[in-house]
Amino acid sequence: MSSFETQRLPAAPDVVALDGSDVRILLGLRGGGMAHFTLAPGATSRAVAHRTVEEIWYFTTFQLRSLGAEPLVAVAVTMPPWPGDGEAYAVDGAWEPNVSRAPGR
Repeated sequence: MSSFETQRLPAAPDVVALDGSDVRILLGLRGGGMAHFTLAPGATSRAVAHRTVEEIWYFTTFQLRSLGAEPLVAVAVTMPPWPGDGEAYAVDGAWEPNVSRAPGR
């Protein structure tokens, strides 16, 4: 493992990603890197894919919104494995929800 220094979130982005989000590099080691991404309010990023890099994304509170005729589809990774009922909790979101939790789920 390479050494690294603790740092604060940079005020300015290090780069603008191909998708249009501002990227602030947090940590880079031989085996991987960690970055902070910001997308401006009201912005929609460009869709991109990666040739060789895999990513895991982390959001604190989140809300999904599906616009258009097709459903929004996402894949999530949890670490550690999902512990069961009681893990997720409701918070105020940006939009009024129009779905509810299905019985038995």
